[in-house]
Amino acid sequence: MAVVREFTLPDLGEGLTEATIVQWMVEVGEVVAVDQPVVEVETAKAMVEVPCPYGGVVTARFGEEGADLPVGAPLLTVAVGTSPGPEDAEPAPGTEPASAAPSGSSPEPQGEGSGNVLVGYGTSASAARRRRIRPGAGTTKANGAGTGAVTAAHERPVASGQGRSVAVISPLVRRMAREHGLDLSEVRGSGRDGLILRTDVERAVQQRATAAGAASGATAGLVGPATVTAPAAPGTTFGTRSVPGTPAAAEGERIPLRGMRGAAAEKFSRSRREIPDATCWVDADATELLAARRAMNAPGTPKVSLLALLARICTAALARFPELNATIDTESQEIVRLPAVHLGFAAQTDRGLVVPVVRDAQARTVAGLSEEIARLTDSARSGGLSLADLTRGTFTLNNYGVFGVDGSTPIINHPEAAMLGVGRIAAKPWVHEGELAVRQVVQLSFTFDHRVCDGGTAGGFLRYVADCVEQPALLLRNL
Repeated sequence: MAVVREFTLPDLGEGLTEATIVQWMVEVGEVVAVDQPVVEVETAKAMVEVPCPYGGVVTARFGEEGADLPVGAPLLTVAVGTSPGPEDAEPAPGTEPASAAPSGSSPEPQGEGSGNVLVGYGTSASAARRRRIRPGAGTTKANGAGTGAVTAAHERPVASGQGRSVAVISPLVRRMAREHGLDLSEVRGSGRDGLILRTDVERAVQQRATAAGAASGATAGLVGPATVTAPAAPGTTFGTRSVPGTPAAAEGERIPLRGMRGAAAEKFSRSRREIPDATCWVDADATELLAARRAMNAPGTPKVSLLALLARICTAALARFPELNATIDTESQEIVRLPAVHLGFAAQTDRGLVVPVVRDAQARTVAGLSEEIARLTDSARSGGLSLADLTRGTFTLNNYGVFGVDGSTPIINHPEAAMLGVGRIAAKPWVHEGELAVRQVVQLSFTFDHRVCDGGTAGGFLRYVADCVEQPALLLRNL
């Protein structure tokens, strides 16, 4: 006899209490193995695959793609046991039972499940046990569809004439398209590999609204409730407001603070509430640093990024000033100096700003740092960072110069104690060896928690960083 097990959204850790369904990886009627990933969800920190601890036939799914679910809410139900059939399974309320799987294709009985569910870190089961078993390879689909659960695969629109699925990662993009009745197959993505971004949807909605406004211009003089379309602004969604009997005015848009945006808002607010931060800054001549990078990037050698060189300078500076690689234990009122440098770096993605973390940065060479930064950056842009890649940093490097700005006073990435900011490198007049010359100058800013050190320590750290930028040979002392 098959027994129906309900699998709920597990505890995500790191204070996360909800997640958004990005993509279902199984369908109703499909046989799943123990610890097989069944759904991809987006938390406030990362997109991760959730493995199911039960093996059996999926009898129901709960929640459409783009829906928000709290921790503990049902994700799906699985009929576990040998050769589960419609006479054995107890369907979830509002669903039809799944049809029987043919003999020889049933999974191992897993009455209690593996218990190895931990979002962002995978499970301990072997790859063979986690392999995906598709319908048609010994399975059949459920015949019915209920009202309380999603009982069919969410169909993705196919781009006209191209025969491929529309490239969409963000559930926000799908939600915006649904709210405005927009067919994503008609939208051309501007992201990598044709990825459809939020701005692409906004542009398509605006174009459609403009065309509709032109077509309805002849009815502008009609008497009745006024409907006003809010003017489009870059980076915003769209909406209308109907005000009977009075001239309508544009209404301000309300954007929910949830997901990554909500998590960032809470972290920024907590940092400002708890950390008495101070900032100092200095200009540095980066001409020699750029020359050193060109020399390191000789043909036939692995490329070294400028960010990797700055990261190596940070680890060398933290070795000299270890009090800045720290955190504050507010309960015990103690400064905790940390032995390893887990270096975070700010990365702008289509989903917003994220801070991937390079583990044990102090033990890596410049080439190793460059390789790891490149890997994490690619994962961030594709939405493939795990929770482990985004947490437990001890110091952050913020290269806001890529936005074309010179300086900033960034908010410390709580619960860290400091952040180094790097502005753009630009040609400026500079006194070099007693003469006025045009040099490549960068502004460095350093924001620190005044509880962990005084201004002398912070100034010494920043001065050492500036000296290494101006004379990269100083790094040889720490190699």
